[in-house]
Amino acid sequence: MELLHVSDSLGIVHPICIERGRNADVWDEQGKHYIDFVAGIGVLNAGHCHPAVVDAVKGQVETLMHSAFNALPHRGYLNVVSALDAFVPVSYPLSCMLTNSGAEATENALKVARAATGRQAVIAFDDGFHGRTLAALNLNGKVKPYKNCLGTLPGPVYHVPFPSRDSETDADQAMAAIERLFEVEVPADEVAAIIVEPVQGEGGFRLLCADFAARLRALCDNHGIVLIFDEIQSGFGRTGERFAFSHLGVEPDVLLMGKSMAAGLPLAAVVGKSTVMNALPKGGLGGTYSGNAVACASALAVMSLMSEQNVKRWGEAQEALILEAYQRWCDSERYPMLAGLNGVGAMRGIVFNDTANATGAEHLAALLVAGREQGVLLMPSGRRRNVLRLLPPLTTEPDVMKEGLARIERALDTLNP
Repeated sequence: MELLHVSDSLGIVHPICIERGRNADVWDEQGKHYIDFVAGIGVLNAGHCHPAVVDAVKGQVETLMHSAFNALPHRGYLNVVSALDAFVPVSYPLSCMLTNSGAEATENALKVARAATGRQAVIAFDDGFHGRTLAALNLNGKVKPYKNCLGTLPGPVYHVPFPSRDSETDADQAMAAIERLFEVEVPADEVAAIIVEPVQGEGGFRLLCADFAARLRALCDNHGIVLIFDEIQSGFGRTGERFAFSHLGVEPDVLLMGKSMAAGLPLAAVVGKSTVMNALPKGGLGGTYSGNAVACASALAVMSLMSEQNVKRWGEAQEALILEAYQRWCDSERYPMLAGLNGVGAMRGIVFNDTANATGAEHLAALLVAGREQGVLLMPSGRRRNVLRLLPPLTTEPDVMKEGLARIERALDTLNP
């Protein structure tokens, strides 16, 4: 595939050009069929071109394509924020702002946290990912390739280890790291926010320790710090719950969402307690395309599809197939590079270990190529790019899901152990 006029700074995982898609099935410009386990990097939990979404979008395009909400409000925006209040499982009424992307949601979350607290510092976590704009970049817990060549980034931002059953850090160690920050780097009363992913996306699909989440909630309450949960990748059903923080038993003050929110159209949101979200002066939030009418129509269709029953059913069915395949691969002892299984629900990542012949990252890179040749599209993650993240649409038919996993197995057979 020729990438003439495309910046060389864009990294391309799969050098093919997709022409059309339906649920988990996609076809390239040469007509070759693939099963899509990338799904827009977690954007298509409802699949490619879901009929309900397509109908909603077509109807909206024929009525109103756009109005800048902060100049001329439109009903789609109002309907989405009302639906979010019912859709997000928190005990308080939501105050919302719609944005174009997850990174934009992150940037606005920092704005409202600073305004609400009168503070500037932020604590984020190793291996976290929160976007590619400048302030969001500094939150990311990984240098390459995001922070190279950029010099000083907006801050101050401090990083601590991410505690998870899928990492070598536990809750005590992570809390000790925060206490050290308060004693050595920045006082607690200068910290505006702590931002964390309940399940890390780019970081390798690691689930946050629930005990740590409870202690973090208490720490934020004690020090007047805004707790921000970034569910841009883990939200909208990916983990078998509408949002992954339901697995942790605590609520955030501010919640970020995006990706699967509008089934492929650019829409995201920052939502939370009114005491935080209303802290900026009138006009302090806004954006030309934020809450575009067509994207709002898509989001309403997505939320209608994602009933608690559907999300639970989809997540359980997909998780069972992933677990069965992973266990079979491990039991066969044919793939010594396979290590742990990260994540929760249908948000699963398979860790690839180093062997005598290759590093885990090299094994996974080879699998991506072999998988594409077998007709399944895959995506890496993790600091060392040695974690295979599985992101097929939640609506993937069981037979298609099984065939996708079978194609991964055939690709694994081609690797040199």
